[in-house]
Amino acid sequence: MLKTSFSAGSLMNRVLTLFLLTLGSQQLFAQQTVPLPMPPAATAPLPGAPPSAATPSAPAAGAWRSTAEARISDARPLRPLGPPAAASTDLGLTPDEQRNIFVYDKGNRSVCHIMTRSVQRDAVFGMLTTESPAEGSGSGSVLDSQGHILTNYHVIEGATQIDVTLFNAETYPAKLVGQDPVNDIAVLKIDAPVDQLVPVELGDSSNLRVGQKAFAIGNPFGLERTMTIGIISSLNRMLPARSGRTMKAIIQIDAALNRGNSGGPLFDSNGRLIGMNTAIASRTGQNTGVGFAIPVATIRRVAPVLIADGKVTRPDLGVSRIYLTDDGLGVASLVQGGPAESAGLRGFQLIREQVRRGPYIYEETRVDRSKADVITAVDGTLVESADDLLTAIERKNPGEVVNLSVLREGKKVDVPVTLGVGD
Repeated sequence: MLKTSFSAGSLMNRVLTLFLLTLGSQQLFAQQTVPLPMPPAATAPLPGAPPSAATPSAPAAGAWRSTAEARISDARPLRPLGPPAAASTDLGLTPDEQRNIFVYDKGNRSVCHIMTRSVQRDAVFGMLTTESPAEGSGSGSVLDSQGHILTNYHVIEGATQIDVTLFNAETYPAKLVGQDPVNDIAVLKIDAPVDQLVPVELGDSSNLRVGQKAFAIGNPFGLERTMTIGIISSLNRMLPARSGRTMKAIIQIDAALNRGNSGGPLFDSNGRLIGMNTAIASRTGQNTGVGFAIPVATIRRVAPVLIADGKVTRPDLGVSRIYLTDDGLGVASLVQGGPAESAGLRGFQLIREQVRRGPYIYEETRVDRSKADVITAVDGTLVESADDLLTAIERKNPGEVVNLSVLREGKKVDVPVTLGVGD
């Protein structure tokens, strides 16, 4: 069975070293480490053409993390799509290639490279704890001209230092504005000049179709603003989050994603953000053609709240423990004085009894489950798991009223509950 692997992770020096030993003759990192002369437009090589003999040789392992002064940006201004016939006569590009270039030119300057530093703690012989520095790499998108950066929560989780590199190779320290582990979303902020911030254009994920093209841009293995192309393979997937909850309405894609792509944008054919790449299904931790992205509908709902409040305030039902039954979700215990208890919902009852044993009388307490309510639906929508119940409740706001359909001693009863404010 495939397991889900989050694609951020630490910087993999051994993997990079192997890449360089194998691909050294191809100058894989040349454009990031050495300013290349700009040839006249009439003689510019086609995209993807092999480098000339004058191209500098590939740098040593780790040189991709060189300073900004030693690198150049390959970001180019957006060029509008012209008539296919006219464009094809210039460079021999097909309409499909023109579309790919259009999406990259429009979106790549909105993509960030996020580098993190943290402290890794390891137990030695089960007693002593050692600390060692650790580094991580991920991707992000510029949200607005105020410097807010969108990324995955798991990219920056536990980080003590966060740096964001923009399209022009300028790096800025970032601070965490807000995080939502349930949806694996985090928002950072950098202090960068407005002319260096190119906000991503948000699209619409409500009308996506299986089979339409999807473009992922990110920083796999630290290779900045790499674009891969695929299709939307499926919609409405469910994905376990690190919080223990389940993320819903997830987009499945076959565009190649690897470590470092986490937090990067997923674009449609018009260069609009339709999702944020978050995970892959893999036994090895490398791309298998099964990737997952958080839909932009979730981002539109969560990101503004994180920017304003730093966290997502969720409504609270006041049910502290439930258990699965054949009929629905049994209520085991309630928060004392909480919304559900105030509305009359019932959980397990504690029965105190006096029992005589010989000449002595003891008081014993037993749990009576027979009178506990069983929740079957929320506002008419059936719930079959704890996650179903939480998802239904979190569609509401604190102070709103939900109608719980319950079974009480074999009879159907509706219980209206005014939601409170959660933690």
